[in-house]
Amino acid sequence: MAGQSEACILVIFGATGDLARRKLYSALYALYRDGMLSANFAVVGVARREKTADGFRRDIFQSLQQYSRYKPSEDQTWPDFAGRFYYLPFDLRDRSGYVRLKELLAELDERYAVPGNRLFYLAVAPGNFEAAINNLAVAGLAVNEPPAWQRLMLEKPFGRDLASAEALNRQIRKLFAEEHIFRIDHYLGKEMIQNITVLRLANTFFEPVWNRNYINNIQINSVETVGVGERGAYYEKAGALRDMIQNHMLQLLTLMAMEPPAGLEGRVVRDEKVKVLRSLQPLTAERVIKDTVRGQYGPGCINGESAAGYRAEAGVASASNTETFAAMKVFIENFRWAGVPFYLRTGKRLAVKGTEIFIQFNSLPEINYFKDYGVLTPNLLVIRVNPVEGVHLQLNVKRPGTKNLIVPITMDFCQNCGLDINSPEAYERLLFDAIQGDPALFTGWEEVALAWRFVDPVAEVWAQSDVLFPNYAAGSWGPAQAADLLLRDGLRWWPVCGGRRSDLPDCWRNAGTAGYNIAPAVNAGPPDGQAGEAAVYGPH
Repeated sequence: MAGQSEACILVIFGATGDLARRKLYSALYALYRDGMLSANFAVVGVARREKTADGFRRDIFQSLQQYSRYKPSEDQTWPDFAGRFYYLPFDLRDRSGYVRLKELLAELDERYAVPGNRLFYLAVAPGNFEAAINNLAVAGLAVNEPPAWQRLMLEKPFGRDLASAEALNRQIRKLFAEEHIFRIDHYLGKEMIQNITVLRLANTFFEPVWNRNYINNIQINSVETVGVGERGAYYEKAGALRDMIQNHMLQLLTLMAMEPPAGLEGRVVRDEKVKVLRSLQPLTAERVIKDTVRGQYGPGCINGESAAGYRAEAGVASASNTETFAAMKVFIENFRWAGVPFYLRTGKRLAVKGTEIFIQFNSLPEINYFKDYGVLTPNLLVIRVNPVEGVHLQLNVKRPGTKNLIVPITMDFCQNCGLDINSPEAYERLLFDAIQGDPALFTGWEEVALAWRFVDPVAEVWAQSDVLFPNYAAGSWGPAQAADLLLRDGLRWWPVCGGRRSDLPDCWRNAGTAGYNIAPAVNAGPPDGQAGEAAVYGPH
């Protein structure tokens, strides 16, 4: 991000919702505090709740005190920021509300010298998208007549499958051209995700070896300790496959695997990501059974506290077969990556929280003069996205002393611990880029369609096959079959460390030679859900 944003009025539909309170207002306040927002900027909140503008501003103050990295109680400019927020209560299906919205926006255009630029943010359930878009059209609020522009920001999920995504896209495209649609994948706004391309292309010792000749496998993990919480009803319709694999995980895969783009402009990067998705080897029914694993958490223990199973969560059916864990092995059929497995893993109620990507390089040939030096561990590059942000590199060296013993050492950079760096939240970058019209960190329609085309066959096979749920205990590393997915290839999952530490976590000190625990299925476990003796998977 550089400079100030364009003049604009941001309209947030769902202004009293959880997303707005936790993320959007904090992002806007940080942009304001950092001098990134134009002086010609205002926000209109739209929601059903009856509320005055002053009441709306008080709610924002409380949200910022709780969630923002900047606290308004410590800032003398808070009154100016708060004064830019306005509130309009109406139901999204009420056309008269959009007439009132149009009148208010005209007043604010004059007050803040905004030339008709609008950013409409649909922070609402997908079931409300169609009503909002139709009524924006009827009210003439998105005509996009230059020099003014009107843009649309949408939260996931974008459809439930390819057919529903296509129907939704047709509806949106009646009013907004593709260049005015900003589909959010908040993972792409994270600092270290943006750093992947720089890490690859700005270092001469990475890009030449970023291919099948030097890389053995790539593991992409996004795991959580939390359950579904208040999202049980939504999660019942989505599951880990639709909620995580179709968007976040495949987006991370495209960034890792794409060819070097001709430039870093948004559309150029999108083109390269699309090529990766087109090159994904389709998962046939046979391969779905062989190369994918799904799970659902049962009761267990996390951080010393009991955790309920998924079926006991609010909004979840008592006999639900919705997966809360998904893992799979995929291949990219092109010259760069032919034969290199990409392993994807995501799940809730696992042992740690963390989003980490592991690039395991090929092992050296067995050389006689190293045979008495111990086990050579693979060279490993780890991109740590969340909650620790940084880069980790594992190398082999001789241990100091008279004995010839090779040990793994680590070079570790942490971006957000031990340094005076307060990394921007993902939504700060995403909101700023949408106002500027930069699509680089947003998902284009072709990416959405290709991702659904890849995922739909998996969902179809899973829907037709039986699996005994729950099959992993809360606080474990998921179903044992997930470990088997790699063990049969002579590999193992590298342990996700999570945590916010400046020094290397203990789980990495012996990562080259030690295994880690995978909890067995909990169906045959004791009544309290505590897993029995865990299986320990050893070194390569």
